Formats: sequence, C-alpha cells, structure tokens
Amino acid sequence: MTDRPSARISSRKQPKQARSGALVQAVLQAAVQVLAEEGAQRFTTARVAERAGVSIGSLYQYFPNKAAILFRLQSDEWQQTNDLLRRILEDRAQPPFSRLRALVHAFIRSECEEATVRIALDDAAPLYRDAPEAREAKEAGDPIFAGFLREVLPDSTDVVRDLAADLVMTTMSTVGKEFSETPRSLAEMEAYADAMADMFSAYIRSLAGGPLPS
Repeated sequence: MTDRPSARISSRKQPKQARSGALVQAVLQAAVQVLAEEGAQRFTTARVAERAGVSIGSLYQYFPNKAAILFRLQSDEWQQTNDLLRRILEDRAQPPFSRLRALVHAFIRSECEEATVRIALDDAAPLYRDAPEAREAKEAGDPIFAGFLREVLPDSTDVVRDLAADLVMTTMSTVGKEFSETPRSLAEMEAYADAMADMFSAYIRSLAGGPLPS
C-alpha cells in the first residue's frame, strides 16, 4: 500500500487512553527500526504498520502519512536536544563555561549514539523541513541558549548575542553531525568535545572583552 498524498505532517489526533498511547509508541518504535534498517528511501507506512503489528488503518488514525511519522521522530529528537540544553545550561549551581563544556560533551555523545537514525532522518528531511511545524519545533531551543548568553555576556548587545548563539548552535549541530557519521571511540568523542568546547569558550570570552569566570 502506498502512502496517502497529503501536505499534513502533524499527528491527526493525540492518544487519550493507555491503549491508544501504546499503539502510537509501538508505531514510533517500529518507525525507528524501519528507518535504521531500510533508510529513508524505503520507509513506508505499510512497512511501519507491519513491523508494529498494527493495521494500516489504525496507523492512519494518528499519522496521516509517512511524513507525519518522520516529523514526529524528528521533533522528538529536537525536544530531547532542547531538554538537554535546558537541564545543563540552566543549572546555575555550575559555572557558565563548565556548563557549556558539559553541553558539548553530552551533545557529541548523543549524536554518535543515535547516528544511524539521525542520518536517515536527515535524508528524509525534504518531506517535512519546509513545514511551519518543523521550523517552530527546530527553533524551540534558541531561547534557551540565548538566555545562557545573556547571563554570560550581560553587557553585549542582542545583535552580538544572537550572532553568537546562531554560530555556536549551528557549528555544534553541523560539525557534530559530520563527526558522528564515522564510528567513534569514547576517547575520540571526549577529545573532540573538549576541542570544540575550548573553541566555543574562547570565542565567547572574546566577545566579552575581558576575563570571565570558568
């Protein structure tokens, strides 16, 4: 069975009962498996339904097409990244640059551990990346890092902080993606994350025009 043509990428409805919630989770788990094993080109709702052990009709109750499933997987990944940003960067019990280093290390490890599915999601991105929902979900983490920079660079302008946030987040995402495409040892991940954290820290310190706490 082929996917039903539709521009919609949001879920049709949210599960309200435990049984329907379990069905959605089974579909998402199956989708990850199909995506990792088959890749984006061979990813279909029929394959996902078969792997999940549900009817295609049951799947379509929650996901109108394969783009909706892929978008849900991607948005869940973005949410996990945003949760990581919030948990680490908003922990003011730790010095700012220690938080930044911890964030880079956690991000690099996550990228490497989830490389197979993430690469497949990148391949599938043309199906959903231009949708308003995708742009909103992807940008949800921006205020978190912006808040961190307001703390670290209180005397800088919004223009300077916005540029710094965009540069750091884009570099971490792009370089981390490329780094994770090759299997890496833990020692390689640690060394790479340390080097990236050193680079970000030096850049942010340079914007302050003076010494900053570690």
